[in-house]
Amino acid sequence: MSEKACGCTSTDCSHSGCSDTGHDGHGQGCGSGCGGGHQELAPEQDRMQRTLRRVKHKIVVMSGKGGVGKSTVATNIAMGLALAGKKVGLLDVDVHGPSVPRLLSMRDAKVHIEADHIEPVPYSENLSVMSLGFLLPNPYQPVIWRGPVKQGFIQQLLADVTWGDLDYMVVDCPPGTGDEPLSVLQMLGADAKAVVVTTPQGVAIDDVRRSVTFVGDVGNTVLGIVENMSGIVCSQCGHVENIFGKGGGMGLAQELGVRFLGEIPLDPEVVRSGDEGYSFLTVQHESPTAKALQKIIKPILLLADEPAPAPTTGLAPAATMSGEVKVAVPLAKGQLTQHFGHCEQLAVITANFDSGEVLGSELVTPPPHEPSVMPAFVERLGVKLVIAGGMGQKALALFNEKGISVVCGAQGGTPTDVVTQYMQGSLRVGANGCDH
Repeated sequence: MSEKACGCTSTDCSHSGCSDTGHDGHGQGCGSGCGGGHQELAPEQDRMQRTLRRVKHKIVVMSGKGGVGKSTVATNIAMGLALAGKKVGLLDVDVHGPSVPRLLSMRDAKVHIEADHIEPVPYSENLSVMSLGFLLPNPYQPVIWRGPVKQGFIQQLLADVTWGDLDYMVVDCPPGTGDEPLSVLQMLGADAKAVVVTTPQGVAIDDVRRSVTFVGDVGNTVLGIVENMSGIVCSQCGHVENIFGKGGGMGLAQELGVRFLGEIPLDPEVVRSGDEGYSFLTVQHESPTAKALQKIIKPILLLADEPAPAPTTGLAPAATMSGEVKVAVPLAKGQLTQHFGHCEQLAVITANFDSGEVLGSELVTPPPHEPSVMPAFVERLGVKLVIAGGMGQKALALFNEKGISVVCGAQGGTPTDVVTQYMQGSLRVGANGCDH
C-alpha cells in the first residue's frame, strides 16, 4: 500500500491531508498530515484539538506483548460502554494488523471521505468505529509504512474524522512501546489513561512491565492492568482451568502500585464471537467471561461520574531571575517528561536571563528515584530552577527548602526550547502532571 497518510491507495486522492507533491515511497511529500517534511502542521493540530475537546474520556488499550488479546479486550470494553448507554468511538491504530473490522464483522464497511473530513463507520447507535482496515483494498493488503507516515495517519484519524461528542474514545494500539502508542498518548494528552493487557505467563509479564513504565515516562496514567487468558472455561461444566497459570497480572499490579482491573478466562465463545463478528457481551451476558468483562468495565464507567477538570493551560509566571542561571529539565527520549522522578536524563541548561540566551547544556544521569535524593543531587549540580511537567508534593517541598525554584505543568518540548520559552514569557503550563 502506498504511503499516503489518509490510507488512500488511489493516485488521484483528493483528501486534504494527501494533496499534491506526489509520494516517493519514503515518507516524503503527501501533505502536512504525512510527517514527510511539510511544515503546515498548525491547522491539522488545531482540528485535532477541537476534536479531542469533545471527548470526555480517552482510554488507550495497549500491551508490551503481542498475542495477549488486546484488540479483543479493547473491542469488548468499547462494546460494554456503548451497551451502558455511553457514546463511544473505537479507534484502531494498529496499521500493520488492524483487527477491529473483523472482530465486529465490519470488513466490508465503506468509509465516507470528503475533502475536509472522514466519517467514522457506525456499528450501533452508540458506537462508531475507525480503522485502517476500512481503507485497504482487500484484507490481505500489507501496509509498508515508516514511523513518520504512521504518526501522520494517526493524527489525521484524530483531526479529520468527525467523531462528534463522545463520552469515551477507546484506542486499540499495536503491541510494544513504539511509534503508534507513543504518538497516540502524546496526541491525546496527559488525561488519556492506559489499560494494559497481559497474560499470566512470566514472559508476557516482563514485556508488560515495560509498558507500564513507558506510560509513566510519557506522562500518562495507567488506569489498570487486565490479565487475559486467565484459565480456560470448560464448555460442558463451566469450570475454569488455569492452563497458563494465574495471578501474574495481579502480582505485577501490586509490584508497580497500579490498579488490577480483573481476569478474563479464555472462553471458546469469545473466540467464536471474534471470528464471526458478533457482540459477545450481548449474547453471553451471564457467562463467567462476560461477568469478568463487566467487572473490568465498571471502573471505566465510574470515570463518567468524575467532574471534568477545568482547563488550566496558560503561561508560566514571568521569570524573576537575572544573570547566568542553571536550569534542570527532566527528559524522556529527549523531550520534557511529565514525571520528574522517573526521568531518563536531566538536561542542565546554562542560560543568561538578562539577554535571554542559552549559553550551554549538558545531559546527566539522575540517581534512582527517591524524593529525598533528587533534590540534593540537583543542588550539587548548581541548579537554581527546575522546569518539569509534574512533581510530587514531597519533592516540591524539598526543593523549596533548598531555595531551588520549580515550575510545574510544562507541556513538553526540547530542553533548550523549554528554557528559551520560559525566559521569553511564552512557556505554556497546565496542571501538575504528577498526582503523587
